Amino acid sequence: MAIINPYKKTVWFDHIVDPTNGQVIQEGTRFNAERANNIEDGVYDLYERDLIQEREIKRLQVQLDLIGRAPGNSGAFVDTLDGYTNKMTYQTAVADVTEAVTAGATTLKVDNVDGFVALTQVTIYDDVSHEDVLITAVNADSIEVQALTNSYKRGAVITRANVVVDTTYKLMLNGSWGTFTVSASEVR
Repeated sequence: MAIINPYKKTVWFDHIVDPTNGQVIQEGTRFNAERANNIEDGVYDLYERDLIQEREIKRLQVQLDLIGRAPGNSGAFVDTLDGYTNKMTYQTAVADVTEAVTAGATTLKVDNVDGFVALTQVTIYDDVSHEDVLITAVNADSIEVQALTNSYKRGAVITRANVVVDTTYKLMLNGSWGTFTVSASEVR
């Protein structure tokens, strides 16, 4: 099966003029925006393909390095932190706790429940404490969990993955927690 190259090649001809009488011997290929943009598109596509191939090569290198180190895995679930996952999906469900909770609590009032599923583990944290708990039920405005070990402030975060992936430096960073002061003023 032949591979079709999508690039539209331009065959260029020199513009040749007889120096003795000024007669055009060969009409040259005109340089215009359409041809220049074709060149630019071609160069851009090559760099894009190069970046994709570089990511794939890096992923294959990591997978080869893992063969034999993780029995049964063969690197199939590795993530090179380049912004493209390989058979992995980051579960990014996150919500803010809207009412403070005490140790032993099992119901967390939250600002949204999108992406949370019963019988999955989540992390709850604020500036003082953190812990991992199992979700037992998801309601319209709350998430029920196993009894909490710690107390948490209003504004604590509950999340499936409390990391931020830095694709530039290939790092997993801790998520942030903080308080904010908001002031409002009337505009007339």
